[in-house]
Amino acid sequence: MTELVSLDEVRAARKLLDGVTRTTPLEPSRPLTAALGGPVWLKCENLQRAGSYKVRGAYVRISRLSERERARGVVAASAGNHAQGVALAAGLVGTRATVFMPVNATLPKVAATKRYGAQVELVGATVDESLVAAETFAERTGAVLIHPFDHPDVIAGQGTVALEILEQCPEVRTIVTGVGGGGLASGMAVVAKALRPDIRVIGVQAADAAAFPPSLLAGEPVRLPTLTTIADGIAVGRPGEITFAHVRKLVDEIVTVSEEDISRALLMLLERGKQVVEPAGAVGVAALLAGAVEVTTPVVAVLSGGNIDPLLMLRVIEHGLAAAGRYLRITVRCSDQPGQLASLLREIAEQRANVVDVEHQRANPHLRLGEVEVALSVETRGGEHSDRLIDALRASGYQVMIAPEA
Repeated sequence: MTELVSLDEVRAARKLLDGVTRTTPLEPSRPLTAALGGPVWLKCENLQRAGSYKVRGAYVRISRLSERERARGVVAASAGNHAQGVALAAGLVGTRATVFMPVNATLPKVAATKRYGAQVELVGATVDESLVAAETFAERTGAVLIHPFDHPDVIAGQGTVALEILEQCPEVRTIVTGVGGGGLASGMAVVAKALRPDIRVIGVQAADAAAFPPSLLAGEPVRLPTLTTIADGIAVGRPGEITFAHVRKLVDEIVTVSEEDISRALLMLLERGKQVVEPAGAVGVAALLAGAVEVTTPVVAVLSGGNIDPLLMLRVIEHGLAAAGRYLRITVRCSDQPGQLASLLREIAEQRANVVDVEHQRANPHLRLGEVEVALSVETRGGEHSDRLIDALRASGYQVMIAPEA
């Protein structure tokens, strides 16, 4: 049987991290508090050094290496957050780091990892494939592999998040966190169940990248054949042996959320919470917003990271607005006459909607002679406003088609 990390190991990890990591703030969330009928707090690990909780486990693991091991350097695999954590920790300890990242890793995460001093190699389509390359590199060069989640030191380091939560919100009844490989959930569950067995620890995965539900059902780690999610930080195809043992024994429930749920959560955090959070860091909030799990308040949701590509943020905001009924894509067919486009835009303005972009199309072979098609992206105030706009346009004689979400 796999031996679980102990509370004493997490406390020892916290001593190692003293002066290295920040005690991140615990911020109240008014929208979630109103929705759940009780206090909801956000643990802002998106404000941690290197932009996520990952530096905690990485530093604990690397700082405990022997001088001989440090001389050989360290190697890691990551989509970005663990990469930055390892690069930062290696620099603080004084060893060189090589990090393997998927070829589609976001440019800001790659650039940040390089700035912390690591050598970056882009290999594989997923973190799992990058991890295989890192393991091969470790065997060939003697570098020490710093696993992103499946090591006791890493789990102990991540567990320090829960020590802070219990000090900041001693009355907490539920902790909700995102789950990829399971290191953060494992470490926090160790602390919660040792100090407050009544606390429910809930893990959240993206629905199309959720390896834990089938693994728990099978009683052993199971590899997913495919992973599809905007939450690249938790896109892990197979739980670790050590983290699986912790999650199975200590985590109360694993739930999943959709891409739309994640988009809505990111939009709410940005708009109402003034928090820049990456998709993986927002899945806990997504589960609460979507009602994916029943919780007892006070609740603490962990914002595990804030390293989001600005281009992805733009797409996510647009998708989140669409999911919330505030960003409408429609195609309108009307007669091709002078002033017709101006009349259409005036009608939309009268409904107090804002046109974002317009595409005027005459060459569509499906159009009748003398007919034109206008594709519009429109900002509205929500679903009811969108419905009123569409009804008004149709009442004015326009043929309106709603474009499917991308």
